[in-house]
Amino acid sequence: MNDILIAGGGLAGATAATALAQAGREVTLIERAATPAHKICGEFLSAEAQASLSRIGFDCARLGGQRITHVRLSRGTRSIIARLPFEGLGITRKTLDEALLQHAAQAGVNILRGHAIRAIDFTTANSKAGFRLELDRAAPRAAAALFLATGKHDARGIPRPGRPSRLVGFKTYFQLSPAQHQALAGQVEIFMFPGGYAGMQLVETGEANLCFLAEPALLARAAGKFPALLDLLCALCPQLGQRLAGAVATLPAPLTIARVPYGFVYRPDRRAPPGLFRLGDQAAVIPSFTGDGMAIALHSAGLAADFHLHGATSHAYHHRLARDVRFQIHRAGALYTAARLPPLAACFFAAARRIPQILPLCASLTRVPTAARLEFST
Repeated sequence: MNDILIAGGGLAGATAATALAQAGREVTLIERAATPAHKICGEFLSAEAQASLSRIGFDCARLGGQRITHVRLSRGTRSIIARLPFEGLGITRKTLDEALLQHAAQAGVNILRGHAIRAIDFTTANSKAGFRLELDRAAPRAAAALFLATGKHDARGIPRPGRPSRLVGFKTYFQLSPAQHQALAGQVEIFMFPGGYAGMQLVETGEANLCFLAEPALLARAAGKFPALLDLLCALCPQLGQRLAGAVATLPAPLTIARVPYGFVYRPDRRAPPGLFRLGDQAAVIPSFTGDGMAIALHSAGLAADFHLHGATSHAYHHRLARDVRFQIHRAGALYTAARLPPLAACFFAAARRIPQILPLCASLTRVPTAARLEFST
């Protein structure tokens, strides 16, 4: 039996695996993608996320991410720009995840790539609790502890209890015109429109990452066709149309996802198997416009590894993580609810135009709290 199994080789899985291996634990990580792959993500790596990675000896700067110092909020034909209270980086998950897996391998993690998990069973054989994972093209693996880091996708046998959102997510990349590339440089831009929102920023490849969430009514108006949907969004938000004027899509088709439980924070009950540590989106899902999803995933990874190494229970870890992030997630949900209501959205936009400090304040209120990060780091 392995000491620890990690299900999923994204940010949270690779980071937790590295921290555990650096502490001398035997760790096996199972990743279903055989080769580097894109994932639906805004790809904004905040200062908090960078600090989490530095704790496992990972240098984000060597990946050449785009520096992001400002946020621009656009609604209709109007926009507001403000300086962020921190400096972020734009790095593709394809590049970042692969570099983190290599970092984990160097730390001694046994990595199995290209294997999907078919089933997860919790057993109590011989009075010893543990987990058994059935894989598609490899022998089963068993361990006393399982770190579940499958991202937005649920694993068979251990579903996520959150209520799915009606929003459908899309992600693609564009090569912008030189003028629009220069206009976007150094910024993350958030576009507000009826029925959803979008975010755009540059990444290390020089391309622009466009992610957006749309309600089913918008998809119905576009007859489910992505080009028509993009045209509709550009009509609803002319600033987005300006950014995409003369742009060339660089993915053959957009990535899509649905039924993500935005606003979810996991709280274990008595039925939760001991030794199961949920990481990243399996533990907490913040609305993506905040750009803090990766920071939460990395915070959960480091926290879970620390709790396990000190002999604390998975229940204690989940209660601590919920305490750390629930308020920021609730605030983010409240902001999105307000943005969906045209009168409130108009009032917020007008207030932000008069008081630009509102935008960096909102950014600060939707981050992993400083006190939680400082307490964890000690």
